[in-house]
Amino acid sequence: MSDAAGTKLLADGVSKRYGPVVALEPVRLAVRAGELITLLGPSGSGKTTLLQIICGLTEPDSGRLFVDGQDQTGTPVHQRDIGLVFQNYALFPHLTVGENVGFPLRMRKRPSQEIARRIAQALDMVQLGHLTGRFPRELSGGQQQRVALARCFVYQPSVILMDEPLGALDKKLREHMQIEIKRLHRETGATIMYVTHDQEEALALSDRICLMNHARIEQVGTPAEIYERPRSAFAADFIGLSTILRGRIRGGLLETPDGRFRPPPGADVAEGAEAALVIRPERLVLGAGENAMSGAVAETVYAGAETRLLFSLPSGTEAVLRLPVGARPPAIGEPVTAGWDPAQAVLVPL
Repeated sequence: MSDAAGTKLLADGVSKRYGPVVALEPVRLAVRAGELITLLGPSGSGKTTLLQIICGLTEPDSGRLFVDGQDQTGTPVHQRDIGLVFQNYALFPHLTVGENVGFPLRMRKRPSQEIARRIAQALDMVQLGHLTGRFPRELSGGQQQRVALARCFVYQPSVILMDEPLGALDKKLREHMQIEIKRLHRETGATIMYVTHDQEEALALSDRICLMNHARIEQVGTPAEIYERPRSAFAADFIGLSTILRGRIRGGLLETPDGRFRPPPGADVAEGAEAALVIRPERLVLGAGENAMSGAVAETVYAGAETRLLFSLPSGTEAVLRLPVGARPPAIGEPVTAGWDPAQAVLVPL
């Protein structure tokens, strides 16, 4: 096995089938030491299957798994140096906070003085040192999740896997815990793989995102790369809001049911090929431009920091733009035209 220096974990061609159902096509994913990479995708996309193969709960049908250059494909779950954080916390109800956090160290038969010291450090890290004697039932959901994080970080595993750990929390608490996880990642330098179906969570947390769809990897890149330069219509539609105009290249223009549009400079799509233009809401402005489309206002959405304008094109495609701060939204049903600079859009093949 060979791969770039600095790789902590490598899933090399791993796949999984259950009878006729393909849970995971053969994929290759290299995780860098010290990064937080998110496995993002809809239900059934293969992200949880890949996570289970990495932690040893599922045996792959093909491929190999390497951690720190060592083949771990056949290593039992309990012998892999991998930590797990689940959505349901999985705390022991009969143990105190301190005892829950110290459990992995006791299982590894660490000296009692070391266990006490590392429990204190881990609980201070998640700002729960004052609750070491409490039981899980005496904690809020956010506090229980922080205990679960401390229990995972306390024994410093080589890789930490988080399977939708904030899924049971309300929106405000989720956002707070996202900041906590980013802080813990920065302070510890841990290598973290984080599974979620929440695109906003992935954008907020990740060094890189591994976007999955139909049991395969669709695109891997930084949040900015995937948002600004999606490689497929699925990536553009799943990450953030987009207007997606589908058509065929004819005479150097994209011919669609809603008009003919100039692709961005340097777009490499052959004459006659099917393709789609992706325009983000912040790139569209009311009024005509080199590229422009017209429709009727379908809805306006006030979101505090912004107001989004949704309008329907003749084909039924829904377009979306962000209105300038303080701008008065047009009335429902009112005709509008919106334009964009061709260089501010992305052309993807279909």
